[in-house]
Amino acid sequence: MSESPVLLNKHEVESLLGYDDLIPRLESVMGKFSKRDSSEIIQPVRSVVPVQQYNGFLGVMPAYLAAEGILCTKMVTFYQRAEGSSLPSTQATVLLFHPERGTVTAIMDGEAITAKRTAAVSAISAKLFKPALSEVLCILGSGQQARSHYDVFTKLFKFKEVRVWSRRKEMAQQFVNDLQDPVTVCSSVKEAVMGADVIVTATGASQPILFGKWVKPGAHIAAVGACRPDWRELDDVLMREAVVYVDSREGATAESGDIILSGAEVFAELGEVINGSFPAQREKTTVFKSLGMGIQDAVSAKLVLEKWNSEH
Repeated sequence: MSESPVLLNKHEVESLLGYDDLIPRLESVMGKFSKRDSSEIIQPVRSVVPVQQYNGFLGVMPAYLAAEGILCTKMVTFYQRAEGSSLPSTQATVLLFHPERGTVTAIMDGEAITAKRTAAVSAISAKLFKPALSEVLCILGSGQQARSHYDVFTKLFKFKEVRVWSRRKEMAQQFVNDLQDPVTVCSSVKEAVMGADVIVTATGASQPILFGKWVKPGAHIAAVGACRPDWRELDDVLMREAVVYVDSREGATAESGDIILSGAEVFAELGEVINGSFPAQREKTTVFKSLGMGIQDAVSAKLVLEKWNSEH
Protein backbone atom coordinates (compact mmCIF):
# COMPACT_ATOMS: atom_id res chain seq x y z
CA MET A 1 0.00 0.00 0.00
CA SER A 2 1.50 3.34 -1.03
CA GLU A 3 1.81 6.20 1.45
CA SER A 4 -0.75 8.96 1.32
CA PRO A 5 0.43 12.05 -0.59
CA VAL A 6 1.52 15.16 1.28
CA LEU A 7 -1.23 17.81 1.14
CA LEU A 8 -0.09 21.44 1.27
CA ASN A 9 -2.36 24.48 1.29
CA LYS A 10 -1.66 27.96 -0.04
CA HIS A 11 -0.29 29.33 3.23
CA GLU A 12 2.07 26.37 3.63
CA VAL A 13 3.36 26.66 0.06
CA GLU A 14 3.93 30.40 0.44
CA SER A 15 5.89 29.93 3.65
CA LEU A 16 8.08 27.17 2.18
CA LEU A 17 8.83 28.73 -1.23
CA GLY A 18 11.47 31.46 -0.98
CA TYR A 19 12.90 33.50 -3.84
CA ASP A 20 16.53 33.04 -2.78
CA ASP A 21 16.29 29.29 -3.38
CA LEU A 22 13.78 29.43 -6.24
CA ILE A 23 15.51 31.85 -8.63
CA PRO A 24 18.73 29.81 -9.14
CA ARG A 25 16.69 26.67 -9.79
CA LEU A 26 14.55 28.45 -12.36
CA GLU A 27 17.62 29.86 -14.12
CA SER A 28 19.13 26.39 -14.27
CA VAL A 29 16.03 24.60 -15.58
CA MET A 30 15.27 27.26 -18.19
CA GLY A 31 18.82 27.03 -19.47
CA LYS A 32 18.47 23.25 -19.74
CA PHE A 33 15.11 23.58 -21.51
CA SER A 34 16.57 25.86 -24.18
CA LYS A 35 19.23 23.26 -25.04
CA ARG A 36 16.35 21.06 -26.35
CA ASP A 37 17.71 17.77 -25.03
CA SER A 38 14.57 15.59 -24.96
CA SER A 39 16.28 12.98 -22.79
CA GLU A 40 16.73 15.66 -20.10
CA ILE A 41 13.42 17.53 -20.16
CA ILE A 42 10.02 16.66 -21.61
CA GLN A 43 7.46 19.47 -21.59
CA PRO A 44 4.65 19.56 -24.14
CA VAL A 45 2.86 22.83 -24.86
CA ARG A 46 0.03 23.42 -22.39
CA SER A 47 -3.23 21.62 -23.26
CA VAL A 48 -6.22 23.94 -22.97
CA VAL A 49 -9.89 23.00 -22.73
CA PRO A 50 -12.32 25.89 -23.37
CA VAL A 51 -15.25 26.25 -20.96
CA GLN A 52 -17.08 28.67 -23.23
CA GLN A 53 -20.37 28.74 -21.32
CA TYR A 54 -18.58 30.38 -18.37
CA ASN A 55 -15.81 32.32 -20.19
CA GLY A 56 -13.15 30.04 -18.83
CA PHE A 57 -10.39 27.59 -19.71
CA LEU A 58 -8.81 24.56 -18.09
CA GLY A 59 -5.09 24.21 -18.72
CA VAL A 60 -2.95 21.12 -18.06
CA MET A 61 0.83 21.59 -17.80
CA PRO A 62 2.84 18.35 -17.42
CA ALA A 63 6.62 18.12 -17.22
CA TYR A 64 9.28 15.45 -16.66
CA LEU A 65 12.80 16.37 -15.59
CA ALA A 66 14.74 13.12 -15.81
CA ALA A 67 18.00 14.17 -14.16
CA GLU A 68 16.22 15.75 -11.21
CA GLY A 69 13.73 12.91 -10.88
CA ILE A 70 10.73 15.25 -11.10
CA LEU A 71 7.42 14.20 -12.66
CA CYS A 72 4.77 16.85 -12.23
CA THR A 73 1.64 18.39 -13.64
CA LYS A 74 -0.30 21.53 -12.87
CA MET A 75 -4.00 21.91 -13.54
CA VAL A 76 -5.05 25.54 -13.79
CA THR A 77 -8.31 27.31 -14.58
CA PHE A 78 -8.35 30.87 -15.86
CA TYR A 79 -11.58 32.79 -16.26
CA GLN A 80 -12.58 36.23 -17.49
CA ARG A 81 -14.61 37.44 -14.51
CA ALA A 82 -17.30 40.08 -14.54
CA GLU A 83 -16.20 43.39 -13.03
CA GLY A 84 -16.62 43.30 -9.27
CA SER A 85 -16.50 39.49 -9.06
CA SER A 86 -15.04 38.16 -5.81
CA LEU A 87 -13.79 35.01 -7.55
CA PRO A 88 -10.11 34.78 -8.56
CA SER A 89 -9.34 34.80 -12.28
CA THR A 90 -6.97 31.84 -11.89
CA GLN A 91 -6.97 28.79 -9.60
CA ALA A 92 -4.49 25.94 -9.70
CA THR A 93 -3.39 22.66 -8.16
CA VAL A 94 0.01 20.98 -8.60
CA LEU A 95 0.61 17.23 -8.40
CA LEU A 96 4.05 15.66 -7.88
CA PHE A 97 4.52 12.00 -8.82
CA HIS A 98 7.13 9.38 -7.97
CA PRO A 99 8.78 8.97 -11.41
CA GLU A 100 9.56 5.26 -10.94
CA ARG A 101 6.31 4.14 -9.32
CA GLY A 102 3.87 6.63 -10.84
CA THR A 103 2.29 7.29 -7.46
CA VAL A 104 1.27 10.77 -6.31
CA THR A 105 3.70 12.03 -3.67
CA ALA A 106 2.30 15.52 -3.11
CA ILE A 107 -0.77 17.61 -3.88
CA MET A 108 -0.29 21.31 -3.31
CA ASP A 109 -1.90 24.66 -3.91
CA GLY A 110 -0.86 25.91 -7.33
CA GLU A 111 -1.81 29.57 -6.99
CA ALA A 112 1.11 30.35 -4.69
CA ILE A 113 3.49 28.41 -6.94
CA THR A 114 2.18 30.16 -10.06
CA ALA A 115 2.46 33.60 -8.48
CA LYS A 116 5.96 33.12 -7.10
CA ARG A 117 7.58 31.29 -10.01
CA THR A 118 6.09 33.75 -12.54
CA ALA A 119 7.38 36.73 -10.58
CA ALA A 120 10.76 35.07 -10.11
CA VAL A 121 11.14 34.46 -13.85
CA SER A 122 10.13 38.07 -14.56
CA ALA A 123 12.80 39.16 -12.09
CA ILE A 124 15.36 37.03 -13.94
CA SER A 125 14.35 38.83 -17.16
CA ALA A 126 14.75 42.20 -15.45
CA LYS A 127 18.16 41.22 -14.12
CA LEU A 128 19.23 40.51 -17.71
CA PHE A 129 17.41 43.24 -19.67
CA LYS A 130 16.50 46.25 -17.51
CA PRO A 131 18.45 49.50 -18.02
CA ALA A 132 21.60 49.70 -15.93
CA LEU A 133 20.11 52.72 -14.17
CA SER A 134 16.53 51.77 -13.30
CA GLU A 135 14.79 54.13 -10.92
CA VAL A 136 11.07 53.77 -11.70
CA LEU A 137 9.06 50.54 -11.50
CA CYS A 138 5.52 50.46 -12.89
CA ILE A 139 3.05 47.64 -12.22
CA LEU A 140 -0.14 47.41 -14.26
CA GLY A 141 -2.63 45.25 -12.35
CA SER A 142 -3.51 44.77 -8.69
CA GLY A 143 -4.08 41.03 -8.28
CA GLN A 144 -1.94 38.21 -6.93
CA GLN A 145 0.60 38.43 -9.77
CA ALA A 146 0.96 42.17 -9.22
CA ARG A 147 1.71 41.56 -5.54
CA SER A 148 4.23 38.77 -6.13
CA HIS A 149 6.00 40.91 -8.74
CA TYR A 150 6.11 43.85 -6.34
CA ASP A 151 7.57 41.61 -3.63
CA VAL A 152 10.41 40.14 -5.67
CA PHE A 153 11.23 43.26 -7.72
CA THR A 154 11.55 45.45 -4.64
CA LYS A 155 13.52 42.70 -2.88
CA LEU A 156 16.09 42.32 -5.68
CA PHE A 157 16.31 45.84 -7.12
CA LYS A 158 16.44 49.36 -5.71
CA PHE A 159 13.83 51.68 -7.24
CA LYS A 160 13.34 55.30 -6.23
CA GLU A 161 9.68 55.22 -7.25
CA VAL A 162 7.02 52.51 -7.65
CA ARG A 163 3.75 53.19 -9.47
CA VAL A 164 0.66 51.03 -9.83
CA TRP A 165 -2.42 51.20 -12.03
CA SER A 166 -5.52 49.02 -12.05
CA ARG A 167 -8.68 49.20 -14.14
CA ARG A 168 -10.57 49.72 -10.88
CA LYS A 169 -8.83 52.46 -8.91
CA GLU A 170 -10.18 51.19 -5.59
CA MET A 171 -8.37 47.88 -6.24
CA ALA A 172 -5.11 49.72 -6.86
CA GLN A 173 -5.63 51.67 -3.65
CA GLN A 174 -6.31 48.48 -1.72
CA PHE A 175 -3.13 46.97 -3.21
CA VAL A 176 -1.11 49.96 -2.00
CA ASN A 177 -2.73 49.98 1.46
CA ASP A 178 -1.39 46.46 2.08
CA LEU A 179 2.23 47.54 1.48
CA GLN A 180 4.79 48.95 3.89
CA ASP A 181 6.54 51.31 1.48
CA PRO A 182 5.11 54.29 -0.44
CA VAL A 183 3.62 53.46 -3.86
CA THR A 184 1.91 55.92 -6.20
CA VAL A 185 -1.56 55.03 -7.49
CA CYS A 186 -1.98 56.33 -11.06
CA SER A 187 -5.29 57.14 -12.70
CA SER A 188 -4.26 56.04 -16.21
CA VAL A 189 -1.88 53.59 -17.86
CA LYS A 190 -0.17 56.48 -19.64
CA GLU A 191 0.48 58.30 -16.39
CA ALA A 192 1.84 55.11 -14.81
CA VAL A 193 4.24 54.12 -17.58
CA MET A 194 5.62 57.45 -18.80
CA GLY A 195 9.30 57.54 -17.88
CA ALA A 196 9.23 54.11 -16.19
CA ASP A 197 12.37 51.99 -16.56
CA VAL A 198 10.73 48.64 -15.76
CA ILE A 199 7.07 47.87 -16.50
CA VAL A 200 5.17 44.78 -15.36
CA THR A 201 1.86 44.02 -17.09
CA ALA A 202 -0.18 41.60 -14.96
CA THR A 203 -3.72 42.32 -16.07
CA GLY A 204 -6.77 40.44 -17.30
CA ALA A 205 -6.82 42.51 -20.49
CA SER A 206 -7.81 40.94 -23.80
CA GLN A 207 -7.14 44.14 -25.81
CA PRO A 208 -3.95 46.26 -25.71
CA ILE A 209 -3.62 48.59 -22.74
CA LEU A 210 0.10 49.45 -23.08
CA PHE A 211 1.13 51.44 -26.15
CA GLY A 212 4.64 51.77 -27.50
CA LYS A 213 4.39 55.55 -27.89
CA TRP A 214 4.22 55.86 -24.09
CA VAL A 215 7.20 53.63 -23.33
CA LYS A 216 10.58 55.15 -22.55
CA PRO A 217 13.27 53.98 -25.05
CA GLY A 218 15.39 51.30 -23.41
CA ALA A 219 12.71 50.30 -20.88
CA HIS A 220 12.11 46.66 -20.02
CA ILE A 221 8.59 45.20 -20.04
CA ALA A 222 7.74 41.92 -18.30
CA ALA A 223 4.36 40.94 -19.79
CA VAL A 224 2.68 38.15 -17.83
CA GLY A 225 -1.03 38.53 -18.69
CA ALA A 226 -2.84 37.68 -21.97
CA CYS A 227 -2.18 33.93 -22.10
CA ARG A 228 -4.48 33.15 -25.03
CA PRO A 229 -3.84 33.57 -28.78
CA ASP A 230 -6.63 36.16 -29.09
CA TRP A 231 -5.79 38.15 -25.91
CA ARG A 232 -3.35 41.05 -25.77
CA GLU A 233 -1.82 43.57 -23.37
CA LEU A 234 0.72 45.26 -25.67
CA ASP A 235 0.13 47.09 -28.97
CA ASP A 236 1.72 46.42 -32.37
CA VAL A 237 4.14 49.35 -32.14
CA LEU A 238 5.66 48.13 -28.88
CA MET A 239 5.82 44.48 -29.96
CA ARG A 240 7.39 45.23 -33.34
CA GLU A 241 9.91 47.83 -32.17
CA ALA A 242 11.12 46.05 -29.03
CA VAL A 243 13.51 43.11 -28.80
CA VAL A 244 11.19 40.26 -27.81
CA TYR A 245 12.24 37.44 -25.49
CA VAL A 246 10.03 34.52 -24.40
CA ASP A 247 10.17 31.58 -22.00
CA SER A 248 9.34 29.05 -24.75
CA ARG A 249 9.22 29.64 -28.51
CA GLU A 250 6.69 26.83 -28.94
CA GLY A 251 4.46 28.22 -26.22
CA ALA A 252 4.71 31.80 -27.43
CA THR A 253 3.89 31.05 -31.05
CA ALA A 254 0.92 28.86 -30.04
CA GLU A 255 -0.55 30.86 -27.15
CA SER A 256 0.55 34.50 -27.08
CA GLY A 257 -1.83 36.93 -28.77
CA ASP A 258 0.74 39.67 -28.16
CA ILE A 259 3.14 37.84 -30.48
CA ILE A 260 0.72 36.12 -32.88
CA LEU A 261 -1.50 39.13 -33.61
CA SER A 262 1.33 41.66 -33.89
CA GLY A 263 3.49 39.44 -36.08
CA ALA A 264 6.44 40.30 -33.84
CA GLU A 265 9.64 38.30 -34.22
CA VAL A 266 10.88 36.37 -31.21
CA PHE A 267 14.57 37.16 -30.73
CA ALA A 268 15.42 34.55 -28.11
CA GLU A 269 14.28 32.46 -25.18
CA LEU A 270 15.27 33.49 -21.70
CA GLY A 271 17.14 30.19 -21.37
CA GLU A 272 19.16 30.95 -24.49
CA VAL A 273 20.36 34.19 -22.89
CA ILE A 274 21.13 32.35 -19.64
CA ASN A 275 23.17 29.85 -21.68
CA GLY A 276 25.05 32.65 -23.44
CA SER A 277 23.91 31.65 -26.95
CA PHE A 278 21.97 34.91 -27.43
CA PRO A 279 22.80 38.38 -26.07
CA ALA A 280 20.82 40.44 -23.57
CA GLN A 281 20.20 43.65 -25.50
CA ARG A 282 19.61 45.84 -22.45
CA GLU A 283 20.47 49.03 -24.34
CA LYS A 284 17.27 48.56 -26.40
CA THR A 285 13.61 48.44 -25.43
CA THR A 286 12.94 44.84 -24.43
CA VAL A 287 9.81 42.76 -23.88
CA PHE A 288 9.81 39.47 -22.01
CA LYS A 289 6.57 37.70 -22.88
CA SER A 290 5.89 35.17 -20.13
CA LEU A 291 3.37 32.38 -20.58
CA GLY A 292 4.50 30.07 -17.81
CA MET A 293 6.00 26.60 -18.16
CA GLY A 294 5.41 23.21 -16.60
CA ILE A 295 9.10 22.92 -15.74
CA GLN A 296 8.83 26.09 -13.65
CA ASP A 297 5.98 24.58 -11.65
CA ALA A 298 7.89 21.30 -11.36
CA VAL A 299 11.09 22.69 -9.83
CA SER A 300 9.04 24.98 -7.59
CA ALA A 301 6.92 22.08 -6.30
CA LYS A 302 10.01 19.92 -5.74
CA LEU A 303 11.61 22.73 -3.73
CA VAL A 304 8.45 23.07 -1.61
CA LEU A 305 8.37 19.32 -0.91
CA GLU A 306 12.08 19.27 -0.02
CA LYS A 307 11.57 22.10 2.47
CA TRP A 308 8.50 20.36 3.94
CA ASN A 309 10.38 17.06 4.28
CA SER A 310 13.29 18.79 6.03
CA GLU A 311 10.89 20.20 8.62
CA HIS A 312 8.92 17.00 9.27
